[in-house]
Parts: sequence; C-alpha cells; structure tokens
Amino acid sequence: MRGLSRFSSSHLAAAGLAVMALIWGYNWVVMKVALRYADPQVFVALRVFLAAVLLFSVLVVLRRPLRPVDLRMTLVVGLLGMAGSLGLATWALRNGGAGKTAVLVYTMPIWLVLMSRVFLRERLGALQWFSVLLAVAGLFFVVSPWRMGGSLLSSALGVTSGLCWAGSAVAAKILSGRRQADLLSLNAWQMLLGSIPLVVLAFLTWDSGPEWSGAFVAALLFNVVLATGVALLLWFYALKKLPAGVVGLASLAAPVLGVISAWIQLGERPDRYEAVGIILIIAALGALTARGLATRSTSASHEAAERVLREESR
Repeated sequence: MRGLSRFSSSHLAAAGLAVMALIWGYNWVVMKVALRYADPQVFVALRVFLAAVLLFSVLVVLRRPLRPVDLRMTLVVGLLGMAGSLGLATWALRNGGAGKTAVLVYTMPIWLVLMSRVFLRERLGALQWFSVLLAVAGLFFVVSPWRMGGSLLSSALGVTSGLCWAGSAVAAKILSGRRQADLLSLNAWQMLLGSIPLVVLAFLTWDSGPEWSGAFVAALLFNVVLATGVALLLWFYALKKLPAGVVGLASLAAPVLGVISAWIQLGERPDRYEAVGIILIIAALGALTARGLATRSTSASHEAAERVLREESR
C-alpha cells in the first residue's frame, strides 16, 4: 500500500511537471507581449506581488497555516527564484527574443545538476559531465560572443537567471529536507519576500505606468494565476516528491515550446548560430533527462526486487 502511494505521488508529480512545462513554455510569448505595454521591472513586480496576494488569499480561505516554517531559507528561495531568476529573465526579454531567452534561462537543469553535486552530494556520471560540456558549447553558439551586439547583455541576463533558478531549487530542496513545509504557504511566502526588492526597484526606476490594455491585462492574469501561481505550486510539489536533478531535467519541454511558440506567433526565427546552439543545449538536456529516467527506473526495479525478497523471507 505504501509502495502504491509512492507510485501515485510520483506519477502525479510527473503529470504536474507536464502541465507546468506547457504553461511556462508558452508564457515566454505572453511575457514578450506584456512588455509592449510595461517596463520589465514594473511588469515583474506586479506579477510576483499580485501572485503572492492571491496565494495568501487562498491560504486564508482554506484556513491553512500562515506562519513560515523556516523564514531564513524561505527568504533565500524567494530572493533567488523571484527577485533573481524572474527579475533577470524579464529584463532579458526586453532586448532578447522570447525563444532564445527561454533556452538560456532553461540551462537551469545544467546548473542544478552541478549544484546538486556540491550541495546535495548527488553523484555525476560520465554522461552527465558530457551533457554539461555539450550545453556549454551550445551556450557559446547561442550567445555568440564574437558578435558584440545589443543582445549580449540579454544573453548574460538569461544565463544568470538560470543560475539563480537552480540555486532557488537547491535551497527549496534543502528546506523540504529539514522541515515539513506546506507547499502553498512556502510558495506564498517566497513570492512575498522575493517581491520586495522587485517592488522597490520598480518604484525607484518607474517613469510611467503600464498601459492597461486588454492584451496587457490578459498577459498579467496569465502570469499571476497560471505561470506564477499554479505552475510554481506544481514545480515545488514535484521538487518535494522527486529528486532535484530529475525535476530540473523534466522541464526540458518548456524551452522547446518557447522556441516553437515564439517562431509561430512572434516570427522569431533563430539564425544559424542560435539554431546550432539551441540544438546542442536541447540535446544536452535530453541526454540528462534520459539518464535521470534510467536511473529512476533502475532504482525502482531494485526497490521492487528487495520487496519481493523480504516477502519471500517471511
């Protein structure tokens, strides 16, 4: 019965990751549209703060605990994930293409694998090291440092956003290992704490308010309710139920959807260097995903064999 419960929670987490990938993949196009009507610092501050208000309202309605479990670690998760990753990714979108930025931010699994080795003591195999090198080569082509154009800053911001996201995932994994945290409460608090520097920055650099058109309101609602609320809850749930490396690698579909959506809706066709880099990065992430799934399958087989042996010994 306990094994069935673990099986169900794992598959529920996997299904949640699929929904999350759909939301986050298309959201790069949605955010690019939103930035036509608002400065990036204003948009991301509105997005994160309103999402925090929404989740705290849900906590009150459901009478769930409001007190944070570990305020210091929750602050780390929020600053890295909200202020760091989302803030930098939105800024990168101002001058960078939606598909290209999505791929750069979603180098997160590469950094997550490396950080998991340092902070979570997870071992890296030969295939994982090869994938890291392949992804670095892909980054070189996507960024194209020999073309010192205006997109270089955008590329650097996208990669740094992925680093911050990976750091936030590691911090969340450490937190869930130390304390039993309510996912809804954790998400609400990390959003609220992470929104503080974003709101301060928006006020300090605010020239004019957003243009409250129908397209902007729709994009903001998509980000507040789905991308920042629902998808992040699914992310943290999967992070709690599955190994950190597997969760990061399972997000592979999001940047692919981001590139395809930007190509179809925004007409953003990658040039030859970007195309080569994107293919290399996606190949690296795909190899890591296959490796993670194979490891998980082997582990499940070993657990099943051990259970059979235990039952026969009785």
